Amino acid sequence: MTNLEKDPSLSVLEPGEPCAPVEVLPPREVPLGGIRAMTVYRTLPQKQRSLVGAWCFLDHYGPDDVADTGGMEVPRHPHTGLATVSWLFTGRIDHLDSSGVAAPVLPGELNLMIAGRGITHQEISTPETTVLHGVQLWYALPEATRFTEHHFAHYAPEPVTRPGAGIRVFVGELAGSTSPVDTRTPDLLGAELTLEPGAGITLDARRDFEYAALAETGAITLNGTAVAHRELGYAPPGADSLHITAGAAGARVILLGGVPLGEEIVMWWNFVGRSHEEIEEYRRRYQAELGFEPADARDAGKPALFGPYPDDQLPPLPAPPLPTVRLRARR
Repeated sequence: MTNLEKDPSLSVLEPGEPCAPVEVLPPREVPLGGIRAMTVYRTLPQKQRSLVGAWCFLDHYGPDDVADTGGMEVPRHPHTGLATVSWLFTGRIDHLDSSGVAAPVLPGELNLMIAGRGITHQEISTPETTVLHGVQLWYALPEATRFTEHHFAHYAPEPVTRPGAGIRVFVGELAGSTSPVDTRTPDLLGAELTLEPGAGITLDARRDFEYAALAETGAITLNGTAVAHRELGYAPPGADSLHITAGAAGARVILLGGVPLGEEIVMWWNFVGRSHEEIEEYRRRYQAELGFEPADARDAGKPALFGPYPDDQLPPLPAPPLPTVRLRARR
């Protein structure tokens, strides 16, 4: 029986050779905003790699003392053609979107917002939050679902425990645990792994998946390759198992995976489309709908993309100017 025929399982890592070459992607520091510009560490997208499966964006932040950073204050802004995954380790963030959903982001609980053809939302850390620590993930919607209605889902996964390890599967299936959340994107995985000091695990892998492991709290090895704190280790399709080992301090890992999207995307600011012209239109319509710029005659009669919003919130973010060069598609 092959690994693809088995149910996913977990076992203690036995010594062995790496089952696939691993590419290490370092983070870059990006000021997110707020009073004193909260810093996030971005490992997707990069010049050398835009996607892991359909995952197209990974920001890692904290643990941050909110008294020093000002916390998270991201006012209303748009999204198209993607879904956002908010996953916290410490703190609380309040989510509000133009479909009327108001929900807290809590540690160990998934908040999934599918933008579809268009939505706006904001994420603001709460006054009682003193330490903020988490990840923000996006995945690109495939052609078949990218123009569907927006949707919001919440899920609190039960942990799967194994000797030396714990797993929470928030998207997809791993280690006998399956998330019930409909992602509108087939063959996708998102999970949090916690490893005790020096512990190692072997995960059954799908050969048609590519995988990426974020070393969230400390150094790890992925298939025998060292991945430092905040780095992302990428394993291409073809492996039938993943070997992950924690360093002496233990580690928490965000594991992402999926079948390669197989579609070219154009990603700019908070929009995912398929061409420069689509992104240009999304920006133009957002600016007009929120009153930043006059409406364009080309958009006359088109339905609103970005929805209504309460009046008593922070002012929305205007879109930055488009670059002077044509936006290029990436795969």
